[in-house]
Amino acid sequence: MTQGSYRQFCPVAMAAEILCTRWTVVLLREMVAGSTRFNDLRRGVPRMSPALLSQRLKELEAAGIVYRAASRTETGIFEYRLTAAGEELGPLVEAFGVWGQRWVETELSLQHLDVSLLMWDMRRNLDPTPMPKRRSVIKFLYPELSAAQRSWWLMVEPQVDVDLCSVDPGFDVDLYVASDLRTMTAIWMGLDTVRAALDERRLTLTGEPALAANMQAWLGLSPFAKTRKKVA
Repeated sequence: MTQGSYRQFCPVAMAAEILCTRWTVVLLREMVAGSTRFNDLRRGVPRMSPALLSQRLKELEAAGIVYRAASRTETGIFEYRLTAAGEELGPLVEAFGVWGQRWVETELSLQHLDVSLLMWDMRRNLDPTPMPKRRSVIKFLYPELSAAQRSWWLMVEPQVDVDLCSVDPGFDVDLYVASDLRTMTAIWMGLDTVRAALDERRLTLTGEPALAANMQAWLGLSPFAKTRKKVA
């Protein structure tokens, strides 16, 4: 599966040959989080080329970690799902994230900003419970980014789905959120808060007061946001 083998009988070495190729653990992170379709996986690993993504999926399938099957909801659509062996990797992937959140220095963590990945993760983890029981449209604006990456819309349909658009969907906006990308990424990672960013004018909220007041509650944070940093 890899270009070279450790040539060791040790189970750690044998597992590393499968799991430690470039992008593999990050791809597994997306699958553990629930992504099954090729295009959804691409959105979760936007810097990974489609050709390499396809290759890694084939390698994981050959290793018995992933299987390809017809969609359970749409005809003609195929999905990639974790086998029992793949599902058993869930705690390992989570441990990677916990370790990274706890021990990787904050400034280093925030060097590699990616607005499409941030918005995709926010969309996936958003909690509609504290939001109105109707469709809510939230527009995020990152003024320092290029026109193509500056504006994003989250459309929340309670008990239905959360959609993400990078092109104006044409609905009335209930809440406008303006911030620099670093601040919003830090909030998502649990390294900052909505209140602190508002107080320091790094974040502005315009629109429905209830949505604005509850933003910290409904905002989709990283699953590792509650993990506290350690000082080495």
